[in-house]
Amino acid sequence: MLRGFSRFNLASLALGLAFLYLPIVILVIYSFNDSKLVTVWGGWSLRWYRALLEDSAMLDAAWVSLRIALLSATAATILGTLAALALVRAGYFRGRLPFSAMIYAPLVLPEVIIGLSLLLLFVALNVDRGFWTTTLAHTTLTMCFVTVIVQSRLLSFDWSLEEAAMDLGCPPLRAFLAVTLPLILPAIVSGWMLAFTLSLDDFVIASFTTGPGATTLPIRIYSEVRLGVKPEINAICTIMIAVVALVVVIASLLAKRNAASRDQHALGAPM
Repeated sequence: MLRGFSRFNLASLALGLAFLYLPIVILVIYSFNDSKLVTVWGGWSLRWYRALLEDSAMLDAAWVSLRIALLSATAATILGTLAALALVRAGYFRGRLPFSAMIYAPLVLPEVIIGLSLLLLFVALNVDRGFWTTTLAHTTLTMCFVTVIVQSRLLSFDWSLEEAAMDLGCPPLRAFLAVTLPLILPAIVSGWMLAFTLSLDDFVIASFTTGPGATTLPIRIYSEVRLGVKPEINAICTIMIAVVALVVVIASLLAKRNAASRDQHALGAPM
């Protein structure tokens, strides 16, 4: 028995993990099911992955979602990082409260309200809904999450390091790029990953802001599920899980590599 853990605590932990991850494990297993019925096991097979390669509508929706997620996550990371820098470094300035409110509003507002507001905006501006409107909507949604993550890192940042670089003759921009940015990079990467995942997963806002020719994968899956769950859906969901897991693993390895490199440079620096 682990110290500090009772049987009740271990049972609660096991039930919690099972509640969270057992449905995902079942989905992955049944994506290799040979039966046409998603609830009846018919043996191991790659049948539905081969069928997925022939489903052009599903693949097009996945490609649209991937492009939107990449663009919106990148834009949200840039804007969210700049917003976090403004909130932390600028101190008090006129308009700080409205600026903060607009940044953090998507955190507390229901997605239905955000989607409907953006829909009314695009209609008022006479903008055709499609790929770019969905990208802008996802950027609006995810930017606040990036701001919160980067701001939490900047609040504990030692600004004397940047000041020391400027005292040694480094211009402010170069000091930021050479000193501050590498130290807050893990938070920026974490924000990008969260923005990417939220955009890839979003259904509500995309349903308000998308248009013909820009059907995202969640919308496509929802339209398919209404007619009955096909085994191909298990296959595409398993691929999405694998892609997200691969991104997380790569980011973790890069973070560990950067941390080891900084520790090595710190040990090799003269006292």
